[in-house]
Amino acid sequence: MTAPDVDRTAIEVAFVDDDPDLRDANAQSLRLAGFAAVPLASAQAALDRIGPDYAGVVVTDVRMPGMDGIELFRRLRALDADIPVVVISGHADIAMAVEAMSEGAYDFIAKPYSTSRLVETLRRAVEKRALVIENRRLRSLAVAPGEETALLGEAPAIVRLRQTIHDLADVDVDVLILGETGTGKEVVANLLHQQGRRRSQPFVALNCGALPESVIESELFGYEAGAFTGAQKKRIGRIEHSSGGTLFLDELESMPPAAQVKLLRVLEGREITPLGSNDRRRVDLRVVAATKLDLGDPAQRGDFRGDLFYRLNVVTLRIPPLRERRRDVPLLFAHFLARAARKYGREVPVLDRSVERHLVENAWTGNVRELVHFAERVALGIAADMPVAPAQGDITAASLPERLSVIEANLIREALEANRGDVRATLEMLGIPRKTFYDKLARHGIDRASYVITQ
Repeated sequence: MTAPDVDRTAIEVAFVDDDPDLRDANAQSLRLAGFAAVPLASAQAALDRIGPDYAGVVVTDVRMPGMDGIELFRRLRALDADIPVVVISGHADIAMAVEAMSEGAYDFIAKPYSTSRLVETLRRAVEKRALVIENRRLRSLAVAPGEETALLGEAPAIVRLRQTIHDLADVDVDVLILGETGTGKEVVANLLHQQGRRRSQPFVALNCGALPESVIESELFGYEAGAFTGAQKKRIGRIEHSSGGTLFLDELESMPPAAQVKLLRVLEGREITPLGSNDRRRVDLRVVAATKLDLGDPAQRGDFRGDLFYRLNVVTLRIPPLRERRRDVPLLFAHFLARAARKYGREVPVLDRSVERHLVENAWTGNVRELVHFAERVALGIAADMPVAPAQGDITAASLPERLSVIEANLIREALEANRGDVRATLEMLGIPRKTFYDKLARHGIDRASYVITQ
């Protein structure tokens, strides 16, 4: 697949020449070629317009009254060494142009020149400048060390989730977190704990899918000495240890049925009975559970107890997958890249077009976790050596219909995000009938309500 075309209209081309006819003719030709051309009559006019983060390219004649093109190039280089400067020279000034090239000018073009020669040079210069500006933007978005990074982003669903976490943090209500693998369910649980009054007490996490059925009950409820073979001394279970704090149960759907029954009793009575004991102990408990399955759907719930689900389902927080918040990908990647660079003692690398294309085109089925690993590979300089296999729904899939389907879904999500879920505005942006819109939502599994932000 070829790299996406650079949007040349977004990058300005300043054309500096004291000859008004030549200046205006070139500016017109560049506009016809798709550039945002700005004619400037002098070097000083260019310096007045251009700042350190100028998102553009400069073309300058060498011979001009006052400050000449070579001095303009040197002043621009001192201002921002990455601004591409194309020097135009007559035959008498070629030696000066070559000197400027040795000092870092992007290119020089000898007079007379064809418009196609200038346009081709500027296309390359514009693409280079676009990469520099994008890298600077990504670095500016990176969060400082120690700041919370879990829920970075401005996607409506993330904005709403952050607000809901803030509202619930001090409320002693059990919470169910629903999200695909890698979306950050434990991070959300930690935020609920850290932002609330329980923050000074333990945050106790247990992965229900990581423990064998024979062990999970003793881990949860604890046991007395002699309760079973090998129980030589008393052990406090995870539930009791979390009293006053927060108990986080990850992969809840994997909990064995027998443990589900006992957990339900604990949630209803806020008491535990350790294995091998008849004593009931009160616990000050807040449970945050996480699942990747919609336990409200009997088809997905399987043998998970419905009564336990409804007991935990007082509040459900849904974490959107990364494909539903694609505009947040650069922000998240910028932070993870900076963090990885610090971790491995590397400089934050300049991104090339292949990395940017991967950020845009990858399906991110592994969600934030996959993005973190990709950022680490880029920081180590081995991204090209560790290709990610195409996943279902990835734009790099083999067939054209699959690629077009992914592009269509992304455009719909972007339109919903831009219009905060407003159907009428989204339909106007997409230019499709209402029925077609809803058919496409169903086909791509897009939840319009997750893009709505209520004030």
